[in-house]
Amino acid sequence: MRPLLLLGMLVLLAASFQGDLTSASPVEQAQEPQTVVVSVDSTNLRFSPSSVTVMEGDTVRFFWSGQALPHNAVENNGVFDSGDPAREVDYSFTFERGTNGTYEFVCEPHASAGMVGTITVEPAPALEPEPETPVSEDTPFASVSLTAGSMVLAYIVSGRRHGNG
Repeated sequence: MRPLLLLGMLVLLAASFQGDLTSASPVEQAQEPQTVVVSVDSTNLRFSPSSVTVMEGDTVRFFWSGQALPHNAVENNGVFDSGDPAREVDYSFTFERGTNGTYEFVCEPHASAGMVGTITVEPAPALEPEPETPVSEDTPFASVSLTAGSMVLAYIVSGRRHGNG
């Protein structure tokens, strides 16, 4: 009889620690930031792609290597600037929250030849706060704990009745 009581108590105790370990918080469910690459096309006088759309939090990477002519990428209002024109460029800019809008950029040495581009930044979805879990007096943990405690008490009392404790 006692081994059965002990087994019952262990099962109830283990059940009190169960929980949903698979649900993700809203922060974890948010889309991961993306990186979009803008390079120079084969004509050597155009960005490729010349127009991109990203979300706030995403990064635009200006990357080219071994170009015949030196290039750079400079936003018209000074928001970003890849530096002096070069044949090798690896420059990234991340559009943070609150920077949605349209950004026009140029290659300074080749702007008159039409080497221009546009980045459209869409607003990121609003962050939702994690919902608070209300704690009530009739939670399963409390019920299971009270049941387990009652069983332990019954076990002790039962043992004393029979002269074992």
